[in-house]
Amino acid sequence: MATLPNSLPSLATSGLGLPSGTLVDATDEGPWHEPLLWHADEAARPGDWGALRASARTLGLLPVLVDGGRRARWPAEWRLAPARTSYPGDHDAEEVLRGFREDNADGLTAPGAAEDTVWPGLSPAPAGGTPEDPDVLAGGIADMFTESPEGPRFRMGLVPARRSADIPAAIGWPGPLNHDSDVARLCAVLRSWEDRFDIRVLIIGFDTLIVSVGRPPTTLVQARALAAEHFAFCPDNIDQNPPYGLELYAERNLLDQSTWGFWWD
Repeated sequence: MATLPNSLPSLATSGLGLPSGTLVDATDEGPWHEPLLWHADEAARPGDWGALRASARTLGLLPVLVDGGRRARWPAEWRLAPARTSYPGDHDAEEVLRGFREDNADGLTAPGAAEDTVWPGLSPAPAGGTPEDPDVLAGGIADMFTESPEGPRFRMGLVPARRSADIPAAIGWPGPLNHDSDVARLCAVLRSWEDRFDIRVLIIGFDTLIVSVGRPPTTLVQARALAAEHFAFCPDNIDQNPPYGLELYAERNLLDQSTWGFWWD
């Protein structure tokens, strides 16, 4: 794998017209040899995500909203772990999900959960094309978050990555640490979802992730099949958050939904 040039050190002369911000190189093992991401020191504004998606990608940088949460906990405090992060392309999404499913099969025996614990395979991509450009859709959803009452908790970020699905691995994000210590394995799944469902990594927090979905399931059959993948990817979404059980999760959280949210305990 060729190393992606990191344009973050030269942001000041990039011509992007960025606001004042912070280059983050802090990791769980001390300063990294180069910045892992940049984020603004002020709240993101409507239009920021879309504008940077268009302008910064020529520099090998992709936008993401950074969520400081209610405690204003920003990435320098996240204990980023790039040293223990592999490359997403080295992992097979279905193998990763099958392994997770086997490890967490006990959760499916809870009341209201699906009885079949056999791995069903990857859900096929919904038929038909995407009605809207996935990047345009993601920019519109980003604007909805920045315009919401919780807008001040989101700051604009830039990450050196080839594709949106790789953003968590590019910074060594430890959010799912209690589920898997190598986030690149989860990014292999995000890559698969990017290919099948046109997702974009939209918001990243200390232990939360929100993606936009350009081509969501449009039938309950599709949504139920995808719910099995979500349970493997993030069992806490179903074990610890209502609606409990794959059936209700599929209907309420996946069917025709333009965002998917994840949280790891």
